[in-house]
Amino acid sequence: MPKPIRSSRRTWAAAWVVLCAVGLAATAGLNASSTPDPRPEKPVSAECAEYVADIERQLAEAQQESKGDGVLAFSRVRPGTGDDCDDELRAHLRGDR
Repeated sequence: MPKPIRSSRRTWAAAWVVLCAVGLAATAGLNASSTPDPRPEKPVSAECAEYVADIERQLAEAQQESKGDGVLAFSRVRPGTGDDCDDELRAHLRGDR
């Protein structure tokens, strides 16, 4: 029966290091190539711009009148505007614009 080929621990460790480095490089390359293009900005309707400005005004007033921690609540749907301003309002409040 032939003797098995003996490899040193250093050889195995070096092989694992090389495999890990190749895997990390491949992962970084795939992540960099798969970033989606930013969405083009759509124009904001005058109705939405007015709604966002009204909310900003209410926030500023509440901040001036506030002496402690308070809660300011808004209804989700404003009569006459529908739901078309949801994305714009979220983006504005998150600071995307």
